[in-house]
Amino acid sequence: MFSIAFGTVVKRIFSVPRFVKMSDLQRILSNNKAAEELLESLKQELKTIKNEQVQRKITVLQAENDTLRRQVDACLKKLVALEVAHGKVQIPVPTPDQVRAGSGPVTVKMEPVAEPPVAKETPTEAPAKAQKQQQQQQNESKAPKEKKPKKEKPAGDSKQAAGAPAVEEPPVDVGRLDMRVGRIVEVSRHPDADSLYVEKIDCGEPNGPRTVISGLVKYVPIEEMKNRMVVALCNLKPAKMRGILSEAMVMCASTPDRVEILAPPEGAVPGDLVHVEGYPRVPDAVMNPKKKIFETVAPDLKTNGELVACYREGSFVVPGKGAVKAQTLKNVQVK
Repeated sequence: MFSIAFGTVVKRIFSVPRFVKMSDLQRILSNNKAAEELLESLKQELKTIKNEQVQRKITVLQAENDTLRRQVDACLKKLVALEVAHGKVQIPVPTPDQVRAGSGPVTVKMEPVAEPPVAKETPTEAPAKAQKQQQQQQNESKAPKEKKPKKEKPAGDSKQAAGAPAVEEPPVDVGRLDMRVGRIVEVSRHPDADSLYVEKIDCGEPNGPRTVISGLVKYVPIEEMKNRMVVALCNLKPAKMRGILSEAMVMCASTPDRVEILAPPEGAVPGDLVHVEGYPRVPDAVMNPKKKIFETVAPDLKTNGELVACYREGSFVVPGKGAVKAQTLKNVQVK
């Protein structure tokens, strides 16, 4: 009996480690399979994220290309109008579709100008003609030269009198506004007006910061104004406000009791141009107050439900960097 019990004990002692080793191996294989599945899942997620980033970049570049194409078309129209006004003949340029179809460039056929026939002189006519020419030269040298009366210029532009077409003016929309990113480098209270700030705003221009007067004292503390990034409307006609010349306007979202300065996108720097999607940027050097361009555009300047500043359906953007937004005011006037 003792020998049987001892054999059974020995068998159990040597069989337990073998069972434990098989279990460890299975667990290792299972963990390895789970790790491979997790790695494959992470690879798929990374691939999806990369594809999304590429698509977003493509969308941004397409929007920029569309904006640049519209600007080029607008500039080309202005150039053609100027050339026509100055009497330059316009030669049609084939479109890419015409070139691909084999139409080739349009050529202009130049017809040679026929020279008038020269009458041959007979030997007897030549001396008489020479004598006549010599007598005419002597008479001209003796006779005093008479001053020709000056022709009076017709009233108005000679080009308009000749019927030349006038240069086409761009449509009155937000594209006529010169909006740029700026940074407030100095700010102080107006010495003669309690509700006004006097700011120095760097708009990336070589002639230094602009002086701007803003009625923001009641809405924005002065400590929040210094070094703040803003959107400045730079082609208003400069005007004095309580004795100080204001050279731009800070764009804000506003209600009757609240005002928020519009914020450029992260990464924007002074001098970045603000575009409006769908409207080519063709700003006037200085808007003529008599044409009331800003007054016409202003009613359609608003923030949308995502806080983005818009003109009608077009968003304010700094190409490649993002949209211009308010802090909290949705669906309110921008001015």
